[in-house]
Amino acid sequence: MYKFFKSIVLIKAVLLCCIFQPLHSQSFENYAWEIIESNGEPVKRHEAAFVEAKGKFYLLGGRRIQPVSIFNPKTNTWTNGAEPPIEIHHFQGVSYQGKVYAVGAHTGKYPHETPLTEAYVYNPKKDAWSKGFSMPEGRARASTTASVYKDKLYIAGGILDGHWDGHVTWFDCYNFKTGEWEVLPDAPRARDHAVSVVSNDKLYMLGGRRSSGKIKKVMHLTVPEVDVFDFKTGTWSTLEMPVPNQRAGCTAIAIGNKILFTGGETMSQKQAHDQVDCFDTETETWSSLPALKQGRHGTQLIWHKKKLYIASGCAERGGSSELTSIECFHKL
Repeated sequence: MYKFFKSIVLIKAVLLCCIFQPLHSQSFENYAWEIIESNGEPVKRHEAAFVEAKGKFYLLGGRRIQPVSIFNPKTNTWTNGAEPPIEIHHFQGVSYQGKVYAVGAHTGKYPHETPLTEAYVYNPKKDAWSKGFSMPEGRARASTTASVYKDKLYIAGGILDGHWDGHVTWFDCYNFKTGEWEVLPDAPRARDHAVSVVSNDKLYMLGGRRSSGKIKKVMHLTVPEVDVFDFKTGTWSTLEMPVPNQRAGCTAIAIGNKILFTGGETMSQKQAHDQVDCFDTETETWSSLPALKQGRHGTQLIWHKKKLYIASGCAERGGSSELTSIECFHKL
């Protein structure tokens, strides 16, 4: 009988390892980027969101008012959805319960874009846009980061006046269940055009800059430090190791205990960045992964069925050379 129960315990242990191992030790060995030959193409854009909801990918917002571009990864097909009611750009899109949210976004033209005082919501099921909740009173800004953790939306940083001035360290939390905002401790440093991800009960804030048209340094003041908010302790800290390649207009995604950080723009080169830097949250070390086929900025990453996707954005710093391509990082 003892041997029987011992065997059962061992079997359960093996099953648990099989279930949880991929989440924490995702390996990218033998992975490579490939430009996908798709049916149709998206509306080219940048400073936009690229978000998965219920198995489909939604490329939405960006400069100008234009329809949502919808990608079906099962058929590699693009179709178009509804246009937003106003121009929405410079936001990190998130999905929650099947809807896509644009929070902390700009509208209007460079360099004095205006922060939107409300969130905008795209409902894929109805192919319709609507106004969502208001931004926290007196704390509207744009080009913030945005991440969802346990039914709450966390936005950090941002800028008050387009690409001109007014960088903030603000950190706020919106509770989807109660519809209320909470002001949280300020981040260690101000930044816009940054990105945040959540991994192992911590929020990581990476990249970005302080866009300062007022002193003629719109793209110069990139931020190397990685700031980390611990949800369990409610405190911020800063990693000892900064990002290997500073840039803004970047994107990142957490996959198990790994954070992949890519894309972006800087004054150091005309072309958008193609480097893919990988941070291990357990060892707190950086490594390099294969570069994107096409450097790009102003878009996002999607992890879907153990494949990583990125689409559209700009091939050069600024707003020129908008792309329609989509590429995938997958195992060979």
